[in-house]
Amino acid sequence: MKFVRKLYDWVLHWAETPYGPIALFLLAFAEASFFPIPPDALLIALVLGVRKKAFNFAMISSIASVLGAIGGYAIGYYVWWSGTGEFSSVANFFFNNIPGFSHDIFYRVQGMYEEWDFWIVFTAGFTPIPFKVFTISSGAFSISLVMFIIASFISRSARFFLVAALIWKFGDQIKGFIDKYFNLLAILFTVLLVGGFVVIKYIF
Repeated sequence: MKFVRKLYDWVLHWAETPYGPIALFLLAFAEASFFPIPPDALLIALVLGVRKKAFNFAMISSIASVLGAIGGYAIGYYVWWSGTGEFSSVANFFFNNIPGFSHDIFYRVQGMYEEWDFWIVFTAGFTPIPFKVFTISSGAFSISLVMFIIASFISRSARFFLVAALIWKFGDQIKGFIDKYFNLLAILFTVLLVGGFVVIKYIF
């Protein structure tokens, strides 16, 4: 927990430098296409550090995440399949190394698209469910790109602006609460992160 606490303090200090928004942008972009850690923790840390920039940080997260989602869509659309219709080496790398990906889950997601369309992308974008699984599969199954971008933008913006608004409104109380119960919150955050992958594996 000491290491996590030091990492939290280190992340928080970026809010006072010109590099905090850049780090947030890169993390939000990567999380939507291949990286397993969501940007919410960094967003919260940045807003706690500079509350007056709360909605700027939310906008950065939203734009970067949608661009990352388009990047994930491109991975699925252009490099997910081999010329013979089998999974490509890129796809197999994801199946073997990226949490949340499996052949069974991948085809279940295809069925969910056929039934829910817009709403499955929206749900994945707003909840702790690993978004990258749905961005890549959207491209692999040639889901409407326009619909995909609209659903991603609405869900990601709603999520990040909600987080930013809560911290902006209740920042002092929340900061005190985090400082007091940091160890428990770190465990809870880990449980939620792992829980997203569990939902993908056992429910979808």
